[in-house]
Amino acid sequence: MLYLAWRMAAHRVTALLAVACAVLGGAALITTTGVLAESGLRSRLPPGRLGGADVVVTADQKFRPRGDLPIALPERATVPDRLVDRLAALPGVTAAVGDIGFPAALVGARGQVLASADDPRTAGHGWSSTKLLADPRVTGRAPSGAGEVAVTAAAGVAVGERVEVVANGRPATAYRVSAVVEAPGAGVYFADGTASRLAGRGGDGDGKRAGTVDLIGLRVDDGAGERVASAVREQVAGTGLEVVTGADRGEAVEPGVGSARSLLILLAGSLAGIVLLITGFVVAGALGVTIAGQRHDLALMRAVGATPKQIRRLAAAQSSVVAAVALVPGVALGYLLAGRFRELLAGHGVLPDELPLALSPLPALATLLLVAAAVQLSARCAAWRTSRRPATEAVAESRSEPRRPSRVRTGAGLLLMLGACVLSAAPLMSRTVLGASATSIAGILAAIGLALSGPALVQRAGAAAAGRLRPGVAAPTWLALANVRGYALRLAGVISPLAMAVVFVLTYTFAQTTVLAATSDDTRGGTLAQYEVTAPALGGLPADTLPAVREVPGVRAAAPVGTTTVVWEYEEFGEPAAESASAMVLGPDTGDVVDLGVTEGGLDRLTGAAVAVSGEAARTRGAGLGERVRLVLGDGTEVDARVVAVYDRGLGFGPVVLSRELAAGHTTTDLDQSVSVRTDGTDAAARGLTALAAERAGLAVASTAPDADSPGAETPPEVWVNLATVVVLLGYLLLSIANKLVAATAQRRAEIAALRLVGTTPRQVRAMMRREAAVVAAAALVSGLLLSALPLALLGQGFLGRPWPAGPAWLLPAVASTVVLTAYVTIELPTRHALRTPPADALRAA
Repeated sequence: MLYLAWRMAAHRVTALLAVACAVLGGAALITTTGVLAESGLRSRLPPGRLGGADVVVTADQKFRPRGDLPIALPERATVPDRLVDRLAALPGVTAAVGDIGFPAALVGARGQVLASADDPRTAGHGWSSTKLLADPRVTGRAPSGAGEVAVTAAAGVAVGERVEVVANGRPATAYRVSAVVEAPGAGVYFADGTASRLAGRGGDGDGKRAGTVDLIGLRVDDGAGERVASAVREQVAGTGLEVVTGADRGEAVEPGVGSARSLLILLAGSLAGIVLLITGFVVAGALGVTIAGQRHDLALMRAVGATPKQIRRLAAAQSSVVAAVALVPGVALGYLLAGRFRELLAGHGVLPDELPLALSPLPALATLLLVAAAVQLSARCAAWRTSRRPATEAVAESRSEPRRPSRVRTGAGLLLMLGACVLSAAPLMSRTVLGASATSIAGILAAIGLALSGPALVQRAGAAAAGRLRPGVAAPTWLALANVRGYALRLAGVISPLAMAVVFVLTYTFAQTTVLAATSDDTRGGTLAQYEVTAPALGGLPADTLPAVREVPGVRAAAPVGTTTVVWEYEEFGEPAAESASAMVLGPDTGDVVDLGVTEGGLDRLTGAAVAVSGEAARTRGAGLGERVRLVLGDGTEVDARVVAVYDRGLGFGPVVLSRELAAGHTTTDLDQSVSVRTDGTDAAARGLTALAAERAGLAVASTAPDADSPGAETPPEVWVNLATVVVLLGYLLLSIANKLVAATAQRRAEIAALRLVGTTPRQVRAMMRREAAVVAAAALVSGLLLSALPLALLGQGFLGRPWPAGPAWLLPAVASTVVLTAYVTIELPTRHALRTPPADALRAA
């Protein structure tokens, strides 16, 4: 069977090239998706400043909802400091260090902020934390007393010099540099007592984090790592703490990395559906064209005694041979593409630069199984009709097409298009990113429905057009319409992928741009402040910033605004569900700088254990005014809060807003992240804020108005990632479509030769094929636009209150030009090549 399949494939190289390209591109995309998913599950960061710790005890930074994957919690949770002495007493432990991190920044002699650590929010540590560094090179001695500090070598400061330090929001204070530390992840080191006081962690303090440390690092005797780790696990059993060793230590350095890995899983999950749908569609279409060109060969085999099962096995074996050749380079290309995609994510700040991809054979194996299954199923389905027909009917039908398209196929296609129309209504019911994603899915489902019902629709359209032809119509036009009517299956096979490309580009791109426009409208309409004051280089705003801002002449209102992450537990269709979302942190005095579009309640009640929720969340999660909601804060603390306000602008400001009291003590740093400022609009107020920032090291003032000179600056990074995905998938679609059109045209050599033998001139043949190309392009554009119209109209209505989406005006003419050019070139070139072959030779070769 394999020998026969190979011999058949050798005579259909052009047609099978389309299959090879479809399989190669599909394998690359599926492998890329698999690598991203595996990296989200298994990738690990280097240990950084914990490189010298053999065992690390940290709080569990994951929330585990029932029946779902764990959700990473980015805010630092703490560990009781009394555990340090207990673990230090374990056999084999040579050092136990309770590590704390807090905002710290070095200020140079000219008022500039010096390099101190990768994350200024946790740059400050006690000197004992240097024991956790991997082979540190220390010049000088440990800090003693409250006036000395050790700094990282990256700061460019020498031992004995004096430097100012802004520590945990306190005013800049002068310190003498007692040591310079050179090691990965080194920061700013104070005497242990000073660090505990600055961080508010002393046992005699009254803060929410008093008596705690961020993590505990242990150094152990050589060869005792596993034994000590087991003993530590026994000590912390039932406390909710985790014990990590080896490669897992990197995640303990920065809890936010866990959320980045979770993002990879979500991204791979969202890509998987689109990639599998498009890959299956393209592979099935390419195999359909290939096997349609072999109907005569398969029918003759039926006539000489081959059973239906053997015919289907032969078609599947031939396709599998071609797929096997294309799979290896496709998988290799997928690994390379995953690397480029990771660089894109890291370049836009979505992933940490240090987070590597997890590379293993698992994505390749999954790709092999999925593609092999798709090829086998598609090939057997394509050969099903020929294999099931009686031998005489199969031979008679092999030079033409079935007169009546399959009713089952047509009905299934119409049902899919009807289902796509129903799915298109999702944005009307859910003004969320999830609701918008239904638009592109609905468009693709409708395009698949078109591919199934296309032959019947094309046949009817061709018959209607032929019936209206005038008697004196040109011969090429008459021939082109006769082909449309007589070969509806073939024509539908090339129209449907072009229509899918149109639908995919329009729905996927306009879904992104419409959500972005709606989000911008919400944010712009709800932001009353003209300026935002931040201090990213200091790890947060110093405590005296807010009073100083309010004293600037012309400032009418100023209020702190923060963000954190919460996990919202609720019931959906009677089943427990959980969603991680960004949450703003506001106080009752923010009504003058932020307008959330409150419809019920008021932000002035946002005190204590209180939250405000978006109208969408209130409606779908039963969280109306006065209700109580159960949330998990960013450090894993479970809280029960009362809803005191419901607002409209949830797309721009998120589904939930926390009170400052509720979030206090549950973020990595309690410093204000920003202050929103509303002024009287005068230049004097702007100059006053600028002068304030110039006087204070690390302070920055930015306008909240969109930057007209760089319109893409405010675009969220996920939008660029999604658009890059569109470009890659569109490239795959167009390449596969071009190969499919070339293969379909090349298989018509016998038809072109027969026309020439009955007197048709080469010029008339070219004119006929050009008219067919025009029919293909026009049909693809019209059907693609019609299938996109309803999803996009409902998307615009749901998100923008108008029946059309937001997006670039040039996209539609660009898509139309691409479709016309693709149809023309891929039909014209094979036609010219076929005309170079003498008709008699072409008929003998067929």
